Amino acid sequence: MKKCLFAGTFDPPTLGHKDIVMKSLEIFDEVTVAILINPNKKPLFSVEKRLAMLKKIFAAYPRVRVMSYDGLTVDLLRQEGIRFYVRGIRNGTDYDYEAQLNFINVDMYKDMITVFLPTRQEFLHISSGLVKDALRFNKNVDAYVPEEIRGDLMEFVGESKKNV
Repeated sequence: MKKCLFAGTFDPPTLGHKDIVMKSLEIFDEVTVAILINPNKKPLFSVEKRLAMLKKIFAAYPRVRVMSYDGLTVDLLRQEGIRFYVRGIRNGTDYDYEAQLNFINVDMYKDMITVFLPTRQEFLHISSGLVKDALRFNKNVDAYVPEEIRGDLMEFVGESKKNV
């Protein structure tokens, strides 16, 4: 069975993230989507909320596992017995960054193979940062996030209006 890991902050998950998982399902038997807890980032959504959103997005896909992890990607790959690490690429900047990380990761886990998957052209401009900024200013983000979590994000907008 060929398994891969697609890890990120997913704060929040976007159409670009879903696109990469769907492409991965065409290549791999099982896709593990992991929220990597990065102490250097201040997420807008809790780990629990991001897990819940990812589970909603991929509820109809039994070959997708969703989890969170506090540690290095290479340790998670090794722990889960996964060799393939999928990275979504929007542009050359993404590629340069991910290629540098790949060299370090392979030094720590020689058996891993990084797979770079380009996102579809219509998602090139979408990032979690863009979505977070729009949400902070109570803007509609339906064009950037999967349909399955649009209600969750509208709840967030409603709650943030109450707290102002």
